Amino acid sequence: MGGRKNRAKQVAAVGIAAVVAAALAGCGSGRTDEAGSGGGLVVGTTDKIFALDPAAAYDNGSLLVETQIYSYLLNFAPGDTTPQPDAAEKCEFSAPTVYTCKIKSGLKFANGNPLTAKSVKFSFDRMVKINDPHGPASLLGNLDKTDVVDDLTVAFTLKVANDQTFPTILPTQAGPIVDEQVFPADRVATDEEVVAAKGYSGPYTIASYDKNKLVEYKAYGDYQGLLGTPKTESVSTKYYATSDNLKLDLQNGAIDAGYRSFTPTDIDALRKDSNVKVTDGPGGELRYLVFNMNTMPGNTPEQKLAVRKAMASSIDREALATNVYKGTYQPAFGYVPQGMPGAATPLQDIYGAKPDKDKAAKFLADAGVAAPVTLNLQYNPDHYGPSSSEEYAAIKSQLEASGLFKVNLQSTEWVTYQRERASDTYPLYQFGWFPDFPDADNYLSPFFGPNNFLQSHFENPGINAQLTAEATEPDKTKRLELIKRLQTDLAQNHLPTLPLLSGKQVAVSKPGVTGLDQTLDGSFKFRFTVLGK
Repeated sequence: MGGRKNRAKQVAAVGIAAVVAAALAGCGSGRTDEAGSGGGLVVGTTDKIFALDPAAAYDNGSLLVETQIYSYLLNFAPGDTTPQPDAAEKCEFSAPTVYTCKIKSGLKFANGNPLTAKSVKFSFDRMVKINDPHGPASLLGNLDKTDVVDDLTVAFTLKVANDQTFPTILPTQAGPIVDEQVFPADRVATDEEVVAAKGYSGPYTIASYDKNKLVEYKAYGDYQGLLGTPKTESVSTKYYATSDNLKLDLQNGAIDAGYRSFTPTDIDALRKDSNVKVTDGPGGELRYLVFNMNTMPGNTPEQKLAVRKAMASSIDREALATNVYKGTYQPAFGYVPQGMPGAATPLQDIYGAKPDKDKAAKFLADAGVAAPVTLNLQYNPDHYGPSSSEEYAAIKSQLEASGLFKVNLQSTEWVTYQRERASDTYPLYQFGWFPDFPDADNYLSPFFGPNNFLQSHFENPGINAQLTAEATEPDKTKRLELIKRLQTDLAQNHLPTLPLLSGKQVAVSKPGVTGLDQTLDGSFKFRFTVLGK
């Protein structure tokens, strides 16, 4: 997983549903014959579409399409990370375990069928029932049932009360509303079926569709949602196999904008090119090391923790961010990235911002661990971008410079990597996370709850209790304090993962393109509605 998406998930229950992740590889092809006029504005990307059916779509490439064509009960307005009504008129907790939404009247799908409470119930029931391994159904782990109250009212009954994350899950890939008259109830619809049936109701419709080559969108005139009337009537997405060609087309003026994914070298060069404009957005991506609690070095839990602490005191994150990633990443000293409510820097406070050989050596000596410690460290050369090799060569160099470690670097292609990392094959390995929704819990419960998606054999009753407490605390100030306290406990007493870097969002455009600064926000949704030229 990394960047966002290209990942599958499983449920980790901590009293509420916790989100989990793994990888998808978007591929395949399919074309519809419906012609679109194309042309208005062209956005390039290397992210591939996996599926148009929300039940099977849990990757960044599919999210780009979903953001344009589907409506949600709640969504995020440009520049805002607080869920607001989209297809809903209002949503609220009507009881501690019941979340009720009133839908706007007169809504209809692009095919003319009405959008009602029945449509919403069908969408959520279908997502849970199909439970596609490539889909986002696990995000709804705390959903017990969905009921139609009346034609325009739907009630979600939750398994655990006061789930502060549930409203924020509704705008995610688990929340698109689909037409019950055209979507199959018990199987995933093909892309061709989705495009032909037009059972969606977002700000755009798909005018023509050549999968992972060219998709053309037209503004949907009957959209009444939060994102408003699109500034550009027609938008096309052009898909690239590599960032090299995407970068070249931008520089040549062949396309208007590019979003995901550029290499650090690309971005560095584009910043110096007066023919294009680079726009940065808030971060959200977290890159980190995972420790397998069973197979990592150390003869006892105390020795294993000492090894983890010594590593935490030996890595220079600033050097990684500057030398490898040219400032497109920043050092991460906490489990929640800076800029997000609940962020903290416990690793800097405890282990220091720069390598400290004496501190690292003391951790090992106090636990009776002989140096140098041999580390078999695995990384992935394709999924996390071409700079991963340089990043992990630098990490190896930093660790060995302390004289406390001997690092054996190994790399594996993504499909095998995903399987092996959860099968106790790798004692230490690279991983990345891009959040489903802008809430600190999305960086905590998926990693550290019971049966967490890392499958690293970390589980702690005290941490579980804190996860439940923060996720169900309705007072925002108290909740943020619980989240910060939890991170300090993790960093001081457990270190199940070692955060390294937090990434920015970056888009590149012709100088005359507007709106990129509005859509590159903490919701991590790229909205065509605000783009113009």
